[in-house]
Amino acid sequence: MNQSKIFASIIIVGLIALAGVWFWQQDAAPTEAVDESAIHSPYVGQESRGIKALSQDDIQGLLAGAGTPFGGMAKPAELNGYPGPRHVLDAVEAGEFELTTDQREQVETLYGEMRSEAIALGTQIIDVEKALDDAFQNGTITEALLEEKIIESTDLYAQLRILHLKYHLYMVDVLTPQQVAQYNELRGYSSGDPCQNVPEGHDPEMWRLHNNCE
Repeated sequence: MNQSKIFASIIIVGLIALAGVWFWQQDAAPTEAVDESAIHSPYVGQESRGIKALSQDDIQGLLAGAGTPFGGMAKPAELNGYPGPRHVLDAVEAGEFELTTDQREQVETLYGEMRSEAIALGTQIIDVEKALDDAFQNGTITEALLEEKIIESTDLYAQLRILHLKYHLYMVDVLTPQQVAQYNELRGYSSGDPCQNVPEGHDPEMWRLHNNCE
């Protein structure tokens, strides 16, 4: 076969390959998205949950006594300079934070108490939300039952939130102001001394008193 025929064969094979790729791309091209309804729900997919009001992460957090459910149970404390016992212990285990023997015993005791109480409350919240969900699902819900379960659930939620927040409050009586500042720095919130940097909205005298500032 002479060179011109070889060259022509190569050109033909190349064109066939390109045509195949083009047709494959057309077949694989996504179809145009169907316009969503004006009332399309952001909850799509959640209808398959066992408890509609709780995500799996919420349930796991409640059963573990964690402060993560509902977007964070202790944010007002955590983000305003009041350390959490669990995170302090995690930092100690990672070698990033130091506690005296007495401090560590106190923090471990606080965390153990908080977690035990939180698990009990979290389990009750799950039970109440499950009962409410079941009543809607099987059609036995009544206004009286609705009111009863919502009041019960919100009362338990309030207790759980108070629990998490108050243990953050206890921590500033265990840690020094310097340790609080280090904790906030490790968490990525602040690198400042809490005695010198009073958060906006706080009474300076009360803040310094609560943080044991001299």
